[in-house]
Amino acid sequence: MPHSQPRVPVIVEFYLQYLDDQDSALFIKNVTRRYTCASLERLAVTGDRSARRAAVLALGYMGDFASNAVMGQALVDTDRGVRTIAENGIRDLWRRVGSREQRTTLSAIIRLNQTKQYDEAIRLATELIHESPWIAEAWSQRGAAYFHLSQYDSSIRDCHQALEINPYHFTAAAGMGQCHLLQDNPVAALEAYRRALRLNPGMEEVRVQVIQLQRTMKGE
Repeated sequence: MPHSQPRVPVIVEFYLQYLDDQDSALFIKNVTRRYTCASLERLAVTGDRSARRAAVLALGYMGDFASNAVMGQALVDTDRGVRTIAENGIRDLWRRVGSREQRTTLSAIIRLNQTKQYDEAIRLATELIHESPWIAEAWSQRGAAYFHLSQYDSSIRDCHQALEINPYHFTAAAGMGQCHLLQDNPVAALEAYRRALRLNPGMEEVRVQVIQLQRTMKGE
């Protein structure tokens, strides 16, 4: 008697359709009708490669900070595709935290940093931190603003706090590495960069920095 083929999860069919038509709205609509975030999280951990890719992609679109740990674990998945999708999606999850007003404020801080209005970004981030100190991305964004103003000690403190709240925040770890490097502290820089790589092995620029630092320190 021939063995029956294992049933392909419906989400994989949605994912293959998405790869073909690149219609993210349709993908989200289809997934939302059939899956909860909890079921997507289970698939992201226990599914086969295609199911994990599909689930992580869906969480990136539909999830919030509650899915951060699952997405953080996907950053070190055995499949490169899963890792890449997770890296793209987890940053969005970091911003989906708090009330609607808090999310709006966080988006404004991010825009201020993107447009190089660092002093205003610091002011607004400080207000948000005082109101909601548990929002890791507020600390990270303020740390980024301090970095661009060459206030490296303040940036390190804020990045460290972001990592205390969100232990998967690889950009905060990398930011600490940059600060330590500019402070001529290669030992601390190497430690921070290695931490960033443990969280997200796909950070090739950080990997290059680690290799260069190791060679420099070995040659001393």
